[in-house]
Parts: sequence; C-alpha cells; structure tokens
Amino acid sequence: MTKTSLQPFFSPDNIEQRSFEIIDSEVPEPRPFAGDEWTIARRLIHTTADFDLLNHIIIHPDAISAGVSAIQQGCTIFTDTEMARSGIPIRRTSPFGCSTQCLLNRPDVVQKAQETGSTRAQAAMDAAAPEIGGSIMAIGNAPTALIRLMQHLENGGTPPALIVGMPVGFVNAAESKEILLAQSTVPYITIRGRKGGSPLAAATVNALAILAAKA
Repeated sequence: MTKTSLQPFFSPDNIEQRSFEIIDSEVPEPRPFAGDEWTIARRLIHTTADFDLLNHIIIHPDAISAGVSAIQQGCTIFTDTEMARSGIPIRRTSPFGCSTQCLLNRPDVVQKAQETGSTRAQAAMDAAAPEIGGSIMAIGNAPTALIRLMQHLENGGTPPALIVGMPVGFVNAAESKEILLAQSTVPYITIRGRKGGSPLAAATVNALAILAAKA
C-alpha cells in the first residue's frame, strides 16, 4: 500500500482558509476583481474550482451594496431550487432576520404549472411576485425562472433589491442572462454564458451575508 503524506485531518475553517490562499496565489494581482468583488468571485471559484469563471462573472456596480443592504434589512431570499435554498445556511441569514424560500414544490405552484403547461420555475416566480419587492432573487438552475422574472419587471412589477442570475445549461441559459444584462432596473450578479448552477447562486448569497456581517 502506498503511504500518503497528506495530513489526515483538517478543520473545516482551515480547509476553507487554505483554499482561499491557494486561489489568491493562483490569481496574482492585478486581479480582474478587487475588494468586495474579489470576495464574491473568489467564493465562486472556491465552489467550483473553475478559474475560467473569472472570464464570465459580471457584477453590477451597485450589486454588492444592494445585496448587503437588503440582507441587513432582513430581506426575503427567493431561490429557484431547493438545492440553492439548502446551500444558504440559516446561521448566515438568521442574525439579520432574513428568510430563504423556494416555492417550487408548493401545492398551488405545482397545480398552476400543470394547469397552464408552464414550468414550475415559472409558476414559482408568479407566486413570489407579490413579495419580490426588496428581496434577493437567487436563480441558479432554471432559465425559465429568470425569463419570467424579467417579464415581471417589463410589466412594471415591483423590483427586487438584487438579482443573482446564474441559470446553467444549454437551452436559454445564456440567452436569459443576456436579457438580465440588458435591463437597467435592478442590480445583478451573473455568470455570462452557459455556466452557472444552484451551488453558485447559493455561494453568492453566502458571500453577501458574510460581507453584511462584517459591515
């Protein structure tokens, strides 16, 4: 049996800190992002081990301040998947009085999707519409959810404080993010192109919550 020289145990905090140190060393300054923007970008790399994300992350100039302020005011965080909701631990958001909700499996949402022939992600956005004002919308999976949210804004709906728009995939994922980038109503954090995912949407909210706690 080959012997390993790796340390057999690392505490979770040590693993995360060491990971950030490695990322910092492999992306020398001047970096494409600095300050709080680097805090966001670095956590996305940490989540995926994908340095190519640095070529695709786009952070609106007002996004971080809007997200931090919304969290500090106890906003609702809506996610498009249970995976994203589960990836935002209560310990990060409860000190501010925030709640994290995913309406995807709510009975009325499921029923509406069946009756209208829409996706549950679209129906969930419709169900969230009355409460969207001042919220953070974290979309990491369904392009249809982001497109429906954009339609909500186009129709004069109350805007959220921030859109984390990171749907992943090959059908309308990149296109939905271009629609997000084209609007000027709401600050956003997005990953241009096909890449994205629920873990990345959750990681972005987590990074904002960490910044909110430090502010």
